[in-house]
Amino acid sequence: MKKMLETAFPGIDVVLTNHPPTFPKRLLSKVVPVVQIGAVGLVVAGEHIFPMLGFMTPPPWYYSLRANKFGTIASTWLLGNALQSFLQSTGAFEVYLNNELVSDLFILSATLNAFLILNKVFSKLKEGRFPGEIELRDIVGKKLGNSGIGGLLA
Repeated sequence: MKKMLETAFPGIDVVLTNHPPTFPKRLLSKVVPVVQIGAVGLVVAGEHIFPMLGFMTPPPWYYSLRANKFGTIASTWLLGNALQSFLQSTGAFEVYLNNELVSDLFILSATLNAFLILNKVFSKLKEGRFPGEIELRDIVGKKLGNSGIGGLLA
């Protein structure tokens, strides 16, 4: 879509950025790698870690984890990465014109010396779907045409 918009509207800069997840999701996504490394460390060196924590003998569940080290580490790593990816994904896709608020989106800014305040053109979060290429081109064309710089870009 980036290439299509840049071709259809010469003089438009298309910038892709990620919409930040909410604060609790961001915080949890930072905790996941710590838990992963802790789990790997526990499986590899648990017989030394538990005595340092005040347990003379490790709990019974530790022995079942240690019996299948590779499976435990691989599962921890794969599930942790999937969880981290889920926490960082917002599903946002929004289209803005002229450096309006940044989201997981395209920012379309005219490279002219004109300053325009235009509203959001399209929001996947609001519409519940992605726009088609033709639909997006038509929406952006209408917005640029209504702004008075559409003729200057063509």
